[in-house]
Amino acid sequence: MTNPSDSTAHRYTPELANQLEDKWQNYWADHGTFNAPNPVGELAADGSLPDDKLFVQDMFPYPSGAGLHVGHPLGYIATDVYARYNRMLGKNVLHTLGYDAFGLPAEQYAIQTGTHPRTTTMKNIANMRRQLGQLGLGHDSRRSVATTDRDFYKWTQWIFLQIYNSWFDEEQQKARPISELYREFEANKRKTKDGRFYNDLTEEEKAAAVDEYRLVYLSDSTVNWCPGLGTVLANEEVTAEGKSERGNFPVFRKNLKQWMMRITAYSDRLLEDLDLLDWPDEVKSMQRNWIGRSRGAEVDFRSEGRDITVFTTRPDTLFGASYVVLAPEHELVDALLSPVPYESDVDPRWTYGEDDPKEAVESYREDIAAKSDLERQENKEKTGVFLGTYATNPVTGEKVPIFTADYVLSGYGTGAVMAVPAHDTRDYEFAQVLGLPIREVVSGGNIDKEAYTGDGKLVNSSNNHGLNLNGKGKNEAIEQTIAWLEETGAGREKVQYKLRDWLFARQRYWGEPFPIVYDADGHPHALPESMLPIELPEVEDYQPVSFDPNDADSEPQPPLAKVRDWVEVELDLGDGPKTYYRDTNVMPQWAGSSWYQMRYIDPTNDEAFCDIENERYWTGPRGENDPGGVDLYVGGVEHAVLHLLYSRFWHKVLFDLGHVSSKEPYRRLYNQGYIQAYAYTDSRGVYVPAAEVEEKDGKFFYNGEEVNREYGKMGKSLKNAVAPDDICRDFGADTLRVYEMSMGPLDTSRPWATKDVVGSQRFLQRLWRLVVDEQTGELAVADADLGDDDNKALHRTIAGVRDDYEHLRDNTVVAKLIEYVNYLTKTFSGSSVPRAAVEPLVIMVAPIAPHIAEELWSRLGHEGTITFVDFPTFEDKWLVDDEIELPVQVNGKVKARVNVPADADQDGVFDVVLADEKVASLTDGKNVVKKIYVPGRMVNLVVK
Repeated sequence: MTNPSDSTAHRYTPELANQLEDKWQNYWADHGTFNAPNPVGELAADGSLPDDKLFVQDMFPYPSGAGLHVGHPLGYIATDVYARYNRMLGKNVLHTLGYDAFGLPAEQYAIQTGTHPRTTTMKNIANMRRQLGQLGLGHDSRRSVATTDRDFYKWTQWIFLQIYNSWFDEEQQKARPISELYREFEANKRKTKDGRFYNDLTEEEKAAAVDEYRLVYLSDSTVNWCPGLGTVLANEEVTAEGKSERGNFPVFRKNLKQWMMRITAYSDRLLEDLDLLDWPDEVKSMQRNWIGRSRGAEVDFRSEGRDITVFTTRPDTLFGASYVVLAPEHELVDALLSPVPYESDVDPRWTYGEDDPKEAVESYREDIAAKSDLERQENKEKTGVFLGTYATNPVTGEKVPIFTADYVLSGYGTGAVMAVPAHDTRDYEFAQVLGLPIREVVSGGNIDKEAYTGDGKLVNSSNNHGLNLNGKGKNEAIEQTIAWLEETGAGREKVQYKLRDWLFARQRYWGEPFPIVYDADGHPHALPESMLPIELPEVEDYQPVSFDPNDADSEPQPPLAKVRDWVEVELDLGDGPKTYYRDTNVMPQWAGSSWYQMRYIDPTNDEAFCDIENERYWTGPRGENDPGGVDLYVGGVEHAVLHLLYSRFWHKVLFDLGHVSSKEPYRRLYNQGYIQAYAYTDSRGVYVPAAEVEEKDGKFFYNGEEVNREYGKMGKSLKNAVAPDDICRDFGADTLRVYEMSMGPLDTSRPWATKDVVGSQRFLQRLWRLVVDEQTGELAVADADLGDDDNKALHRTIAGVRDDYEHLRDNTVVAKLIEYVNYLTKTFSGSSVPRAAVEPLVIMVAPIAPHIAEELWSRLGHEGTITFVDFPTFEDKWLVDDEIELPVQVNGKVKARVNVPADADQDGVFDVVLADEKVASLTDGKNVVKKIYVPGRMVNLVVK
C-alpha cells in the first residue's frame, strides 16, 4: 500500500486505480470492444472480417463454491495479454470463457450445502464472473457458455447421437454413418463380426450385429464401483491406493452394463496425429504412453478344449513360458476351474489356503476387490491361485499350470499372459513366491539373481516342428516365431494398445441425460434430434443412493431411477405409440469439455452445434500439414491425457462425418505453471490462517505459538489462499496483472508473496508520473525530438517486448518495460518526457495493464480505445551499437575500459586501445610483447 503522507491529489493510488478500472471496464462492455465477428450468422453484424484471425482459449474452468484465489487467474491473464497484443497486430481475436458446470464436484457441493445443484451452480458461476470481471479480461461475453445451459447440452446430446449412429470402417480408417453399414449388410458386401450374413439373422440378431460396430455401445464389463459415492468411476478417477479421487472412498471392481465409447478404434490416428501438433513434448509422451501401442503376437494355449489367447510383445521367448496367468475377472477363470479338489502333490503356495480351487478363487477375488489397476500393476507382493488345470505351450507341447493373479489386468491385451519368469520382472517375482520354473531362453543375464530383460541371443529355443531360434537376435527371432505361429495356426501377428474404451456413464443426477430410451425388452433406441434436448427433471431428491463405503456387494441406484413419471414415457418412434423407459444414468463431466471450443465459435446457432463456415474461418487448416484447431490453448498439465484425449476423439469423429474441417481441436498447447504459497501448521499438525502468521527473527508465530512453515499449492484446505478481490481492492487489478505476469516464466510454478505486490504498484506509479503531473493532473509530456540514446532505448525495448509477447514471455516483458520506465525517469528527471518516447510505452504496457494504459492514452489526447492501436515497430539501425566498451587487461588484470567502433577490425581495436590515455600511461617506456583481442569481449596486453 502507498504511504498516505506521500500521496498527492493526482497520484496513482489504489483508490484511483479502482475508479479507472471501473470506468474502462464499463466502456469496453458498452462498446462491445472485444466482440469478434463471425463470417456467418448474427455475430458477423459488427463489420468486415480481417483475414488474419486468432482463436485463444483457456481450459474450461469449474465454478467452485469456494471462489477464486490468486492462483486461478494466472493462465487467464496470460491468454488475455496474448490476445490483446495480437489485436494490436490487426488480428480478429476470439477469446471468451465458459463454465464446465455439470459433474460430480458440483453435485457434491450442492449436497454439502443442502441446495439444488442448479442453484449452487448458477450462484458459483455468477461469483466467478464477478471475480474475473474485476481483472479486465478482454472476453467476448456474448460467446460465454455453461455446460448446464439448455442450448449447450442439447448439442452435447446431439453429438452423442452422431457418435452412437456411427461405426468405424477399419479399411478407410474413419467413422461412417451407421446407415451406410446397414446398406453394406443388406447388400451382402459385409459380414457380421462372427462371419454370418446379415440377411440370414433374426431381427434381434440384426440389431445386435449392428451394435457390435457402433462407436457407442452397451457393455457388460468390469467397472470401478464406489459405494461411498454411489457411482461408477473411470480408471482415471481412481487413485493408486484404490480410492476415489474425490472423497477418498474405497473403489471395487464390479461387472455392470454400461455405455462405452469405442475410442480404441482411433488409437492409430490419435498417435500419428500427435506429430502434427505444436504441443509440449511431455504431453505428447504422456498421450503416447497412455495409448500404449505395441506390436507382438497373439498365441493360443489350449486347455480343456478351449483356447487361452495371450498377447505378447516377445513371442520369441515362448520356449521359456512355464505357466499361464489369467486376470481374476477373465471369463475363462470360472470355466477352467477344476471341479475337484487340488491333488495332494500340489504346492500349498498355489492354493491360497483352500482345498477346493473354486473356494480359493472366491477368497482371492474378495481380497483383491478394492485394489485399483495401478495398485495391482505396481504391487510387489505377488499373489495368485492355481485353477487346478493346465494348458499346452504350443511350441514345446508342455503342460503348464494356469493361475489367476491380480498383477494381470483384464483391460490390457487379452487379460491373459504367458509367463516367462526368466525374462519378465513381474513373472520372476511371482515364480519365486510360488516356486515355479524359471528357464533361461535369452542369454546375457544371471537369472539366479533377477530376470534378464535385455536383447541377448536366443538359447534353449528349438523344437521338432520346424522352429529353431537358437543363436538368433531378438528381432529375427520374433519374425520367425510369428511366421511359425501363423503357419501352424497357433497364433497370429497383433498390434495391441493399452488404451481402453471410454466408460461413458455415471450414476448421478447432475449431468447430461442420455438421448436414449429402452423398449419393454430392454433394447436401446436413439431418440430423434427433434426431441432434443432431453432435460433433467426438477426434483427435490437429487442425492445419489450411496452405501456403506466398504459394501462391495451393493448395486448402483441412480437418482433418476426414482423419478418414475420422467423415466416412463409414451413415444412414437415410427411404429406407433409405445411405452419406453429413459436411461437413468447421465453422461460424465468430460462430455461438455470434449467439444466446447466449437460452441464458442457459434454460441447462438439454433440450427447446428457450429456452422462449418464459422469453424473453417476460426479453426480450419492453414497449410498442407496443419491439422487446424484452436491457435493457442492454455491450461494445466493435469489435463494432459484425459480431457485432451477425449476431446481429440470427439473431434475426429465430427471430422470424419463432415461436421468440422479441422482434424484436431487444439493445434497449439501451452501448459502454465501454478502459483504456490507458504502454509503453516501448529503443534497438532493443523493448518492455521497464513494471513495471520507473523515472522520474528526467522521464526513464525500464530497467536503467540510458534508454527511450522511448508510450501505447497495454494488452496482452501491449507488456509493459505489469497483472494483476488482483496488484491484488486488494495492495489488495483492492473497491479495484480503485472505482478502475476512478472513472477517468473509462465510454464513454471512460482511462490506468491503479497508483500512483493507493491513493487508492481510502484512501477505503474512511475509510469503514471511520466504522463501525469501529480500536483495538477495536467499532461506532463513535451513535444520534443528523441536523442540517439533515447531512440536506442525505445527501439530496443520495442524489439524485445514484441518478441517476448509473441512467445508468452510476459515476465521479461515486464522487466524490459520497467527498465525503459526507469531510463525515462532518470534521463528526464526535472523535465518533461518527449511524447514520442511515452506513447509507444503506453501501447506496449496495454496488453498487461490495460486500464492504466487506456486512461493514459486518453489523457495523451486520443479518442476511443487503445485496444486496436497498432503495436509499435522498431528500426534495425537503433539495435546496433556504434561503439562497444571493451575491458583492457594489462598483464592479466583489468586496468581500463575503452570504447571502440563496433565494426573495427583487430588492428583498429589495438590502435584505439593503445592510444587511450590510461592505457598509454601503463605502457609508456615498456615493450608490448603480446596483444590479444577476444572479439567483442576484451583486450589483453602483455608488457615488459
